[in-house]
Amino acid sequence: MSALPPAIFLMGPTAAGKTDLAIELTKVLPCELISVDSALVYRGMDIGTAKPSKDLLAQYPHRLIDILDPAQSYSAADFRTDALVAMAEITARGNIPLLVGGTMLYFKALLEGLADMPPADADVRGQLEAQAQAQGWQALHDELAAVDPVSAARIHPNDPQRLIRALEVYRVSGMTMTDLRARQSAQSTDAGASAGKQLPYTVASLAIAPQDRQVLHERIALRFSQMLEQGFVDEVRALRARSDLHAGLPSIRAVGYRQVWDHLDGKLSSIEMQERGVIATRQLAKRQFTWLRSWADLHWLDSLACDNLPRTLKYLGSASILS
Repeated sequence: MSALPPAIFLMGPTAAGKTDLAIELTKVLPCELISVDSALVYRGMDIGTAKPSKDLLAQYPHRLIDILDPAQSYSAADFRTDALVAMAEITARGNIPLLVGGTMLYFKALLEGLADMPPADADVRGQLEAQAQAQGWQALHDELAAVDPVSAARIHPNDPQRLIRALEVYRVSGMTMTDLRARQSAQSTDAGASAGKQLPYTVASLAIAPQDRQVLHERIALRFSQMLEQGFVDEVRALRARSDLHAGLPSIRAVGYRQVWDHLDGKLSSIEMQERGVIATRQLAKRQFTWLRSWADLHWLDSLACDNLPRTLKYLGSASILS
C-alpha cells in the first residue's frame, strides 16, 4: 500500500458518460467530485457545456463548476492550484478526490506539474488573435511549425487557445515551449529543482468511451440537437448582449459556442451552425482520444457496458485505491 492518499481520475471524450459513472461511484464510495473541464468553470454557460443540472449538482456537488465569469480567463496553472486545494480539503475529511472531465491538459498539468512559462501578455495575444482573423488559424499553425515543430506536432490547427499560447510564449520570451520545458527538465535533475510539482497522491486513472467510434459520433450529434432544443441559441444570445464579451475570449471559443456565435453574427445559417458544431465536437473527441492513447496505466471502460460500476470497483481495489 502506498503512503500517499488515493485519488481517482475519470477521463474520456465528450458525450461518453463520465458524469453518470462518477455519480454512481459516489453512491458506493466516500468520494467527492472535482470537475476537470475548461468550459464548466464559467457561469451562465450551462446548455452548451452540457453542465449537470442544478438539482443534480445540489445532490452531488462538483468542485470547480461555476467559479468564473465568462469574461475571465482560466489556465491549466489556475486549475492545478484550485484542484490541489480541493483535493487537500477532501483528503482531510477522509474522503477520496474523484476528478472527472475531458480537459486532458488539466489532468496532465495536475499529474506532472507545469513548466515555468512567461505570464500571459494581453498585447501579444491581441496581435495573434488579429492575425488569426486576417490570415486564418492555419497560418498561425504554420508559423509555430517553423519555430517550434515539436509543439506544432501536438497542437491541432483548430485548437486556438493552445496555439496562441505557444506563439505568445515564443514572442514574449524568445524561447519556444519545447526549449523551456527541456530546460526545466534538465534543471529538475539538479538538487530536486522540481520537487513538489509531482502530484502527491496514489492515482488510479480510468477512461470511459464507446468501443465503436460511430456510436460516439451519434451521441455527439444527438446531444448537440438536444442542446439546440433546450435553448442553446438563446443562451449564446444572452452572452452576446454583454458588451464585455467577444468571440476572441476563451469562454466563447469553447466548442459549440463559437459556432452559435457565428450564426448569430450572420456568418452561418442555422443548418451550417449545427453541422459545424457537431464536426467541431467530433474533432474535440478525436483530440481527447489522442491524449488518452498516450496515458500510462489507463484502465478503459466501455460506455455501453452494463457492469461498469463493479468493473471500476474491482480495478480500484487492485490499484490499492480501496483499503
